[in-house]
Amino acid sequence: MRILRTPDHCFAGLPDWPYRPRYVDVPALDGSSIPLRVHYVDEGPPRGAPVLLLHGEPTWSYLYRHIIGGLIQRGHRVLAPDLVGFGRSDKPALPSDHTFARHVAWMAHALFDGLNLHDVVLFGQDWGGMIGLRLVAASPERFRRVVLANTGLPTGETALSRDFLKWQTFAATAPVFDAGAVVALGTQRPIDPAVQAAYNAPFPDETYQAGPRTLPSLVPTTPDDPATAEQRQAWQALSRFRRPVLTAFSDRDPITRGGDEPFLAAFPMTQRTTIEGAGHFLQEDAAERIVEVIGAFIEVTS
Repeated sequence: MRILRTPDHCFAGLPDWPYRPRYVDVPALDGSSIPLRVHYVDEGPPRGAPVLLLHGEPTWSYLYRHIIGGLIQRGHRVLAPDLVGFGRSDKPALPSDHTFARHVAWMAHALFDGLNLHDVVLFGQDWGGMIGLRLVAASPERFRRVVLANTGLPTGETALSRDFLKWQTFAATAPVFDAGAVVALGTQRPIDPAVQAAYNAPFPDETYQAGPRTLPSLVPTTPDDPATAEQRQAWQALSRFRRPVLTAFSDRDPITRGGDEPFLAAFPMTQRTTIEGAGHFLQEDAAERIVEVIGAFIEVTS
């Protein structure tokens, strides 16, 4: 596996990003002894139960910059890792290096073997929700609460939206992949050019983009997808999850509209709220509201 690492200078001077980088090593899972380095933010009271913020595609922990600060002000410990291939985490260079199973395993190694997290409050959006739910299914004893936003856990047995299928094709074939422009298209409010540049910072050239180029194609769209069996097993495990779950989908995301319904039907202890006036990247559109939702959910389920 050829591993790329974005130079530190690419992350210099990002707006509203005062958080110092931390790293944990995980196995590459390709049979070699060379580890991958996973970046994460860890702020707030060090002994507190962690609020884990998992980003999706094609973003990184920067997506949570205003939410991190808001939760710290409420007294919470906040962790926000970068998926392998994103942010300041190492980037396997080939599309074939990236599989759904590997991304789940890489994050499990980082959060459980490396950081030994327990009593986790998960907030997962997009791929952060898909990977996060697989972690909950595999290690439910480590999670105290779950908040799901604009995400899913598809098995390939139900047709996905036309908008998502277009996104799969675009990510794989577009001559230029501009992560900042993608974020701007998925929000309801304008995104400052400097913020768009921050989303592009992890990818100084196209050789670093195997992760964001490949992840959309890893979402199961047919029942014979390589990930389908493990997705089904996860649904079975999650149906036995007896901790509070909250869906917090936005009302203006064409890709995941209605995606909270399967969770409401399947999870024994699920509540619902709606983040109004927000697009797919609701963290950009409604950061203060998300802080309120997470904080209130923790308080009422304590």
